[in-house]
Order: sequence, then C-alpha cells, then structure tokens
Amino acid sequence: MATAAPPALPLRPPAHQVSPRAVRWWQLRAALTLVVLVVPQVVVLVVMGAGAPGWLTWTATATAVATLGYAILVPPLLYRIHRWEVTPEAVYTLSGWLVREWRIAPISRVQTVDTEHGPLQQLLKLATVTVTTASARGPVKISGLEAHAAAELARTLTETTQATPGDAT
Repeated sequence: MATAAPPALPLRPPAHQVSPRAVRWWQLRAALTLVVLVVPQVVVLVVMGAGAPGWLTWTATATAVATLGYAILVPPLLYRIHRWEVTPEAVYTLSGWLVREWRIAPISRVQTVDTEHGPLQQLLKLATVTVTTASARGPVKISGLEAHAAAELARTLTETTQATPGDAT
C-alpha cells in the first residue's frame, strides 16, 4: 500500500519585516565598503601628488559615487523586500533586491539553528538567525532581526523542530 505524499507547503509571501534598524546596518556596511575601496586610492593619489595618473582620480570618484548611491538607495529597498515567517510547518524567507530569493524550509528538514551578532549588529542591537537544513541549497538566513527577537525565534525554532517527527535528512 502506497503512502500519500505530504501536502505541499503554500507559496505565499512571508508576514514579518526585519527591524527598521537593519536599514542603518546596511548603510554602515556600505560605508565600510566605501572606506576599504576609496581610502587606498586616495592614499596613492596623495603619495604620488601631481604625478598621479588622471584615471586614478576618476576611479576613486566613481567608486565613491557608486558606493554612496548604493548606501542611499538600496537599504530602504531591502527593508521593503526582506521578509520572514516561521509556522509550525516551515521557515519562509524573502530577500534580495536585484535577484530576489524566496526560500521555504520545512521544519522537518531543520538541523541546526544559530544566531550571529557581528560588530555592527551588536552596535545596533541586531542579529542574524541561520537555519541549517538538510538541503544542498544551504542554510536559510534571516538577517536584520532585533537581537531579542532573534533569540526568541531561535528558541521557538529549536522547540518546534524537537517536537517535529523526522530525522531532518
């Protein structure tokens, strides 16, 4: 006697947005990128003085303009797009701005739940929850959560996965 296939999970947008402070986090990350990319170019310009090639000034300016444009325009867009939700059946995420990634991980496939607090995230009281599944696609990440919400989400996910039958493989 054949067993019935489990019902398909509904495909729908996740319900929750990330923390509004995530916008500042993304902006700070872009600012750090600006520093890492532009400062060496400016140092070379200063050291070489009048003998510096003209193209170096143009590349430093273009890098600064592109990175500042990204820092101003993209983080608010990311905030509007990034969503997450956890139900008794699955973890749902939607992320990305240029390429959008919509992930659904069944609870029965969850293997580990981790939280991460990088230096900028600690400064802004944010965290990332990483849900590792038995999937070749890799873990599901929910970034930009308030630290207390991330801790509660990790606790809830851990309890839910322990109570869900299956071996997560």
